[in-house]
Parts: sequence; structure tokens; C-alpha cells
Amino acid sequence: MENFKLVLMEKEKDTGFLYKEREVYSINTNLVENIYVVDEDGKEVVHLIVTTDKNVSDWEFSAIFDYYDVDVFQEINVSVKEIHDKYNPAWEIKFEFIDCREEMENLLNKILDIHKKELDSVYEQIKDKEEEYK
Repeated sequence: MENFKLVLMEKEKDTGFLYKEREVYSINTNLVENIYVVDEDGKEVVHLIVTTDKNVSDWEFSAIFDYYDVDVFQEINVSVKEIHDKYNPAWEIKFEFIDCREEMENLLNKILDIHKKELDSVYEQIKDKEEEYK
């Protein structure tokens, strides 16, 4: 499996500008659209935007959201929100920043592994459902 480098940037809450590199992590999948950390009420909160590994058709877009179960993330302390205003399905996963690079990298890879497994399951479930969504 190919590894990718993921750069976590600090984002200014008021302006939205990315202004400082926080850390670089090695991840095992390319499903990340965006990642940044923001100070929210004195807590450093990571915003991880994950997406699909391919461009999807209109019917697949709807079906993926219908079949993707965000509850698969219950075992870890994160919040997940669907993002419908992007070209492909995406999800924002929020969690507290971990100051230990190794622990943070492990959490990121766990999140991405869960996402990849769920996405693969969804692809399998919807492969014959095109007519239902047209």
C-alpha cells in the first residue's frame, strides 16, 4: 500500500487563512480532501474532510449518502457530518488534536481505514441500484 504525506495546517478562525504548518503525518490512503486545525473555545479541533476515491455520477452521489453509515465511527471519539455541496460525496470528521505525533498519525490512519472500509462496502451495496436512483 502506498503512503502519502499529509500536512496539518493551523487555520485562523476569523479569517479562514491557513498560516502555520503544524505537523506532517504519513497516511495510507488518498481519500483526504482537506485537513486543518482551529482553536475553538480554547480547544484545538481538527477538521478532516474525506471524500471518495473516484468521481461519481449523480445517481451514485445520492446512493452513497443513503448507504454510508456514519455510525461506523462510534468506536472513536469523533463527530461526522455529511457535506453535500461538493462535486463528490464528502464528510467532515472533527476531533480534538493530539499533541503526540505518533498517536495523532495512528488516529488519522484509523479514521481513514474505517472510511475506506465503509466506502468499499457502500460501493458493493449500490453497484446494482442505478435504476432506483434515476
